[in-house]
Amino acid sequence: MSTSESRNRVVANRGGWLSGRTPFVILGAVLFVYVCYPFVAFLWRLDGFDSAAATDPATLSAVRYSLTTAPVATVLATVFGVPLAYVLARSSFRGKSVVEALVIVPLVLPPVVAGLLLLTGFGSLTPVGSFARSVGIRLTDSYVGIVLAQTFVASPFVVITSRAGFAGIDDQLEEAARSLGSSPVGTFWNVSVPLARNSILAGIVLTFARAVGEFGATMLVAYHPHTMPVQIWVAFGSQGLDATVPLVVLLALIGFSVVFALQALGRTPTLTR
Repeated sequence: MSTSESRNRVVANRGGWLSGRTPFVILGAVLFVYVCYPFVAFLWRLDGFDSAAATDPATLSAVRYSLTTAPVATVLATVFGVPLAYVLARSSFRGKSVVEALVIVPLVLPPVVAGLLLLTGFGSLTPVGSFARSVGIRLTDSYVGIVLAQTFVASPFVVITSRAGFAGIDDQLEEAARSLGSSPVGTFWNVSVPLARNSILAGIVLTFARAVGEFGATMLVAYHPHTMPVQIWVAFGSQGLDATVPLVVLLALIGFSVVFALQALGRTPTLTR
C-alpha cells in the first residue's frame, strides 16, 4: 500500500470515527462549554483590572502565606502519606477497609466540617491546643493552623494516587529484590518508589494544588493570617468582584499549571485500584 493510500485511509477513518460518534461529541461539548463559560465571563471583566490591587499589602501577604504554607503541607502529606499508601497497597490486616475509608473521608466532607473537626481536636481550649500553647506554639490563627488545615484536606490525594501506583506494581519484582538481599526499606526506595513514580508525583501535584486552594477549613482554623482563598472572600465582601481579580487570576494560573504538570506525567491519577 502506498503512502498516499495509507494517508487517505487514515483521513477516512477519522471522518468515520467522528460521524459515528456525533451524539457523544454533542453531549460532551455541552459540558465543555459549560466549564469554559465562567472562565470566559471572568476574563471579559479584566478591563476592570486594578493594577494597584495586585500590589496591595493584603494581597501580597495572602500570596506569601499561601505559597509558603502549601509546600509545607505537601511535604508533610508526602512524607507520611506515601508510606501509608504502600502499607495499604501491600498489606492485609483487620480493619484495613476502615483505615482506607477514613483516609478518603476528608475528600467528601464539606471543608467547613473539616474545619470544625480540626477545631475540636486542635482548638486553643483542647488538651492538644493547650499543651502547644504552653510551649509557645499556636495551633489556630497562625501559620501552623494554616498548615494543619491544608494537610488535613489535601493529604488524601497523595495517599490515594500513590496507593494506586503501588498496587499496579507486580509484587514479584519486589520479591526478586528481597531474594537478592535487599531489605524491606531498600526494596521500597529502590524498586517500589521508582516504579510508582508517576502516581506519586501526580498525588504530590494534586495535594499542592488542593492546599493552595483550601478555603473552608482554613477560614475556621486560621482566619488570620489570610491565605489567597480567604483574602478573595474578604476582598469580595468588602470591595466587590473587581477587587478579587489579581488573586483569582493567580489561583487560575496555578490550576492550569497543575493540569499541565499532570499531562507531563503522562497519566491521569485514579482514585481506585
